[in-house]
Amino acid sequence: MRFLHISDLHIGKRVNEFSMMEDQAHILRQILDIVSSERVDAVLIAGDIYDKSVPSAEAVQVFDWFLTGLADLGKKVFAVSGNHDSPERIAFGAQLMSGRGVYVSPVYDGKAVCQIMSDGYGELGIYLLPFIKPAVVRHALEGEEGTALPESYQEAVKLAIDRMKIDGARRNILIAHQFVTGAGRCDSEEVAVGGLDNVDASVFDGFDYVALGHIHSPQSMGRESIRYCGTPLKYSFSEAEQVKSVTIVELKEKGRIHISALPLKPLRDMRKIRGSYEEVMSKSFYENTSTEDYVQITLTDEEDILDGMQRLRTVYPNLMSLIYDNRRTRQDRAVETDGQAEQKSEMELFGEFFELQNNQPMSGEQAAYMEKLIEGLK
Repeated sequence: MRFLHISDLHIGKRVNEFSMMEDQAHILRQILDIVSSERVDAVLIAGDIYDKSVPSAEAVQVFDWFLTGLADLGKKVFAVSGNHDSPERIAFGAQLMSGRGVYVSPVYDGKAVCQIMSDGYGELGIYLLPFIKPAVVRHALEGEEGTALPESYQEAVKLAIDRMKIDGARRNILIAHQFVTGAGRCDSEEVAVGGLDNVDASVFDGFDYVALGHIHSPQSMGRESIRYCGTPLKYSFSEAEQVKSVTIVELKEKGRIHISALPLKPLRDMRKIRGSYEEVMSKSFYENTSTEDYVQITLTDEEDILDGMQRLRTVYPNLMSLIYDNRRTRQDRAVETDGQAEQKSEMELFGEFFELQNNQPMSGEQAAYMEKLIEGLK
C-alpha cells in the first residue's frame, strides 16, 4: 500500500507581506499530478493546513479544490489539524466528507479516530491525532476517575497514544502534529519558550510509520519511519538551500517499509543574492537567472543606496528583504567622548561621529556639504 505524506501547507500564508496563495495553488496542483502518476492509495496530511485558525475565504476555496481533486482521483485522504488550525473548523463536515473517502480528525475528546484499510498483506490501521496540548487532554479526561492528568506535552501525547489500544499484530500508521525532541527548526516555525512542547520519539514505538507535521525541514527522527516531510514551499530564507519534496511511503508486509522523497518545483524559488549594487544590477549577473524568484539581497556597498529597495525591484520585482554587509554593519561601536568636546568645532565633532558610525571618514563631497550646512545653521 502506497501513501503520500504532506504537511504544513499553511494555505493563506504571507511571507514578508507577499501573498503565497498563487504559489500554493501551483504546488498543490503539482502534488495532484504526483498522486496520479505515483499511483498512491491515500494521502496523509499532518496538520497546519491553514496558516491561521480563521482562514480567509480564498484559502478555504483552495483547500476545497485540492480535496475535491484528490477525491475525484479516487484517493483516500487522512488529515489532522495542526497548531495553526482551528480543530473545530477543520472537523466541520467530517461525516459528510467521509462518504467520499476524506477522513478528518475531530476535536480531541480522549479518543483518536482509527480508519482501517486492507491490501494483500492484511489490515492496516491509520490513527488520526490532532495537535494536542496538555490542557486539551486534561479537559477531555478530567471526568475520568483514576486517570492521572498530564502536565507536560510528553505526558499528554503518551497518554493519548496509550489510550489507542494499538493492535501490534497488524501494520499501523499515526498522523500527528507535534515537536519531537532534536528536530531541526527553521525561522518560519513557531517556537515554544524553553522547548516546553518537546515529545520524545520513543512515544511512537508502537507504529510502523509516523507521518509528522509541525517542522518545516524534511527529516527523520530516531528511526527512518518517524518522519517530518517538511513544507511543500519555502517560507523563510533559512530554507533557501533546501529542496522541498513530498514523501512516498510504501508498506508491504509487517516490518517491511520503503520511504522515498520526490522533489517539488515551485512557481517561484526563494533564494539569496549577494554583491555590490553595481554587481547585482548588471545584466551579466542576472540574465540567466529567474528574476521573478523571491529574493533576499545582501549589498556589500559601504554606503546605503538611496531608494535601494525600489531600484532593485526594477530587476527583482519579488525582492523581499534588503540587507547591508559592510564595515559599518559588522562592527557595533559605541560613541564615546574624549573629554575635549568643548574645545572642538562642530565640524570636527560631526566628523568623529560620522567615522564612528560608518567606520570610514567623510568623503570630500560629504565634508563640503556638512560645512555648508553648518554655516547655514549658524
